[in-house]
Amino acid sequence: MAHATTFSLKIQTLLGTVCWLSISCSAFTSQDYAEALDKSLQFFEGQRSGKLPPNQRLTWRGDSGLSDGSGDHVNLVGGYYDAGDNVKFGLPMAFTTTLLAWSVIEFGSSMHNQMENAKAAIRWSSDYLLKAATATPGTLYVQVGNPNVDHSCWERPEDMDTPRNVYKVTAEKPGSDVAAETAAALAAASIVFKDSDPSYSSKLLQTAIEVFNFADKHRGSYSDSLGSVVCPFYCSYSGYQDELLWGASWIHRASQNASYLSYIQSNGHTMGADEDDFSFSWDDKRPGTKILLAKEFLEKTTAGFELYKSHSDNYICSIIPGTPSFQAQYTPGGLFYKATESNLQYVTTTTFLLLTYAKYLSSTGRVVTCGSSTVTAESLITAAKKQVDYILGDNPAKMSYMVGFGSRYPQHIHHRGSSIPSIHAHPDHISCNDGFQYFHSGSPNPNVLVGAIVGGPDNRDNFGDDRHNYVQSEPATYINAPFVGALAFFSAHN
Repeated sequence: MAHATTFSLKIQTLLGTVCWLSISCSAFTSQDYAEALDKSLQFFEGQRSGKLPPNQRLTWRGDSGLSDGSGDHVNLVGGYYDAGDNVKFGLPMAFTTTLLAWSVIEFGSSMHNQMENAKAAIRWSSDYLLKAATATPGTLYVQVGNPNVDHSCWERPEDMDTPRNVYKVTAEKPGSDVAAETAAALAAASIVFKDSDPSYSSKLLQTAIEVFNFADKHRGSYSDSLGSVVCPFYCSYSGYQDELLWGASWIHRASQNASYLSYIQSNGHTMGADEDDFSFSWDDKRPGTKILLAKEFLEKTTAGFELYKSHSDNYICSIIPGTPSFQAQYTPGGLFYKATESNLQYVTTTTFLLLTYAKYLSSTGRVVTCGSSTVTAESLITAAKKQVDYILGDNPAKMSYMVGFGSRYPQHIHHRGSSIPSIHAHPDHISCNDGFQYFHSGSPNPNVLVGAIVGGPDNRDNFGDDRHNYVQSEPATYINAPFVGALAFFSAHN
């Protein structure tokens, strides 16, 4: 705890100094970040599948997917719809869970009255992942809903009449990527609930270990096993080696079992540890794993782990302008830019890693080495703040890319439930094809998906608030998840 307190004091001093030097520092107050944190967690309630609880805040949503899994005689009710559709995709859902848990693990002490909402967001998916992992021995259920059929409809989740096929990975049809990410999610969640619900935490960790063993023993990519039902939607482009290392890293952090340390030491070099990669996402876990493992070296100088500090530094050096190995792209307005489709997912993951690494460096008195130049923890926080503030509205368009935050935000998001009148406003069934009248409508979405962060602007800071333009206007759980940690940090350290 002493480290955390020292870190907080350093940051408060730093941000006070930066504010004297920079007008942009006054764009948002601690209260603004706290409001955004609250809304970022409300978003997950809007993505819920299953039987909604009495304390549901986004009340325009209703129960959905209540028979998921029944065709295969398993209970797969619950979990999250990944984005603007009605499919439950296991790989992005597990990654979302891991990042929500990591947000609480690193920045939970800054969440204050949002801690219970954050835990509820994690538990909604960890409960589902537990069911998916334990329903049938030797099987992990990884998807509910045929995406090809689902994507040809525009209907509310409450009205779904498309097939709710279930898809699974087994010893014969392996999916090490989705299984190892599921193991990471369960292990990370076990840390979150360790004090408040020890028996649940223990069950999460034990299941994580079993799922990881399954992933490691029966190696293969779920893209090869499941083909067109996961590709091109959430195809595992980076393969499964990065997830195996990531999963082992999380189980080690949760269990402190030395066998996972040995696994990492023996396998790291074959699982992407020797490669510098600068994109952290639901598909590619390498930068996140390296920063997670750098903590082990920074705090315990564990043999062989200096590699992860070195590669974490390389990752940071590639992002921070002015370093000799800088190679990232930024828009004219200063937004980190990685890809045309759903670019803000890379902004939020990068921002989270900047803040997490700043925390690790600050607590151990270290810096980032970029050739002949050094980058401090304070510089990482400043860089992260620019990205957070851009998303919240400090940008050339003066638009917040979080729905419901600020005076100007996207009104026509690519999201079925948000764009069709709710079951309370329009109780009659709206069929697959009848929903398209709302998709093509020029009117704003009738239901505000509070807290949703959309795909975001293009590389010239232009944004089309257009339901048809899904690359910019579709929200997703894995865009929001890492942002929860970043908002918690700035709500307490601004």
